[in-house]
Amino acid sequence: MKKISAFLAILLSGGILFAGGAQEASGEKSKPADYKIVLILPGPINDQSWNATNYAGLVACNKELGTNMEYIENVPAGDYESTFRNYAEREYDLIMAAGTQFDEAANKIAPMYPNTTFCVVNGLMAKSENAAPIFPKEYEASYLAGIIAGYLTETGKIATVGGFPNKAMIDLLDVYEATAKQYAQEKRGKSIEAVRAYANSWSDLALGKQMAETMIDNGADVLFFYANQVGLGAIQAAKEKGAMFIGFSSNQNNVAPDTVLASIGFDFATFYKWAVGNYLAGKLEGGKVNKAGLAEGIFVPYYGKSIPKEIKTAVDDATQAAIAGNVDFESMFSGSF
Repeated sequence: MKKISAFLAILLSGGILFAGGAQEASGEKSKPADYKIVLILPGPINDQSWNATNYAGLVACNKELGTNMEYIENVPAGDYESTFRNYAEREYDLIMAAGTQFDEAANKIAPMYPNTTFCVVNGLMAKSENAAPIFPKEYEASYLAGIIAGYLTETGKIATVGGFPNKAMIDLLDVYEATAKQYAQEKRGKSIEAVRAYANSWSDLALGKQMAETMIDNGADVLFFYANQVGLGAIQAAKEKGAMFIGFSSNQNNVAPDTVLASIGFDFATFYKWAVGNYLAGKLEGGKVNKAGLAEGIFVPYYGKSIPKEIKTAVDDATQAAIAGNVDFESMFSGSF
């Protein structure tokens, strides 16, 4: 695979092409490697969270589907549009971008380049026929995390933090909190309180640590952060103060094994293979959000050594119930967005 620096991408967007930097599309494409595909990442591939999870998807596609997908990491918000335009000008077939924050830029640039497919991972916007976002139904993953939280809490107070309060984030935190409360009440006869905040950042580790410390000091004993690197700061605070943490999006158990007691990981190897495979087969639908979840096998629980069989069984049962369509997720959404 080929990595292109953000600096180089900016130069290219200004019209400077280096030798070998752009392969001309010629004739009918006969194999996956013939397609020019790139993944745009907002952060580093080694962040042990969102960006690492998406990068794992790229690796799986290149290895198992035979694609030759490139990537560019650490792209700042101010460069989203120019980065999309750069690759579209160079006639890339599929431009993927990891995160809802790319929605506006992708949908602004897409109509200008109808021969390129723009695919935002976690995207919720498709204003043109060549905009084909893919969305992991994250609320199905937070449903499983909520069961774990409802079991683990002893103080009866859980804390949740999201990166930014967009609709996808609000929905998944709604489901997490509602499930934790329901599970704690029905299975343990215990009422619990959920406290929520938003970091308005994906990368501020110090802020994550500070927010977690405050929440723990106010009585929360189970933390759930979905805020990329912000969550790594929260794990550090939980470790220092003896609180419990539930990892999300990637298997974060090894970050602090005695603190992160379980994680719900996103199997983006499977998710990306599903999406890119559909694209190659002409089945990735433009003008709509393409969704996948538990039924497609993209959410995986990872348990630490202290998680009992009871909770593993509950998560397994809940997974099967969700796949069978027996869980009313929308009833848990607050509609506050």
